[in-house]
Amino acid sequence: MRKSFYHYLMKFREEPPRDELAKFANHAFADHSFPKSADDYDELSRYLEMNGSYLSGMRVFDEAWDRYLEEET
Repeated sequence: MRKSFYHYLMKFREEPPRDELAKFANHAFADHSFPKSADDYDELSRYLEMNGSYLSGMRVFDEAWDRYLEEET
């Protein structure tokens, strides 16, 4: 069983963040409503479209999702 997207994303947290992926990870960590157990693209993208004001754009999520699929499947 693969880990959730959130769990995967947490490996990119860093202070100070050096790129958009690290910023995303830091903000997701601070977002107490983030769907931490989700591993479904549609569920996560809907959540981020409605609540992810901390993202500079959905491109950051899409790139992170592609990496997640490559590394976790």
